[in-house]
Amino acid sequence: MKQQTLLCICICTLIILTSTYCKAKEPEVYMFSYFMGNGEDGLHLAYSLDGLTWEALNDGRSVLSPTAGEDKLMRDPCIIKGGDGNYHMVWTVSWTEKSLGYATSQDLVNWNEQRTIPVMAHEEGARNTWAPEIFYDVEDDIYMIFWSTTIDGMYPETQSNEESGYNHRKYYTTTKDFQNFSPTSLLYEPGFNVIDGTIIKEDNEYIMFIKDETREPAQKNIRITRSNKLNSGYGKASEPITGEYWAEGPTVAKVNGQWIVYFDKYIEKSMGAVASSDLENWKDISEQISFPKGTRHGSVFKISSTELQKLMEKFERKTGE
Repeated sequence: MKQQTLLCICICTLIILTSTYCKAKEPEVYMFSYFMGNGEDGLHLAYSLDGLTWEALNDGRSVLSPTAGEDKLMRDPCIIKGGDGNYHMVWTVSWTEKSLGYATSQDLVNWNEQRTIPVMAHEEGARNTWAPEIFYDVEDDIYMIFWSTTIDGMYPETQSNEESGYNHRKYYTTTKDFQNFSPTSLLYEPGFNVIDGTIIKEDNEYIMFIKDETREPAQKNIRITRSNKLNSGYGKASEPITGEYWAEGPTVAKVNGQWIVYFDKYIEKSMGAVASSDLENWKDISEQISFPKGTRHGSVFKISSTELQKLMEKFERKTGE
């Protein structure tokens, strides 16, 4: 009897270890959430096995139509997987509204009802709420949503009359449940017009990639700022990591041991990328990447190969209906 019990324990242990090993070794693939045009038709998704060549899902058609906000746009879609196992998405709903869009999904196909979060409603002079992103802090089990806003009369030292006089700074709020939010606060004031931030964490340091939106003299490039805290302490921005072209909408992924920052060369109507193994020295690899025609900026994230297979099957069925 003891031998049988011991044998059962060994077999069960082997099954558990094998299952754990298989789950840990299941390949991941890269997903890219993006918009096209002005964001009128909603969310688009593409996938990549190598982080360089990207293929559109759903034959390049939108996978989710926008319903939130007055203008019903879905620009700058940012998707992350949260601590609850669900996918959380925020986006720009309008050029001029004081809210951002939010929705959640378990499978990237079926989304709950879209709604707006009025993060700048308290600011009478707020002109917009642009390019929101989410960062999930694992240690504190909390989400930080951050975006860029121009508030009339603020930061006159960097005010320009070009491009409708926008003069952004970065703001944030935190939440644990997407129902209750901390008061909106200033996240980053670099001393210039700043937009399009995205954050990664590496070696206990928070690294934020931002666009220098200065128009006079024109900058329009991607820079880096760092902090030991998620929601404060970001220092002086680095020199540009992108080239002479105008770039916006950075998003970051680690691919085969190197960091790749994807961005929108919006004047040239193409996607670009720079790569680095140390987050200090950057090489332009724009000629090595391929995105679906018409791709505008968004966010990169990972899913399992099983999830990708399910997505492809579901969208294939929808296409054939």
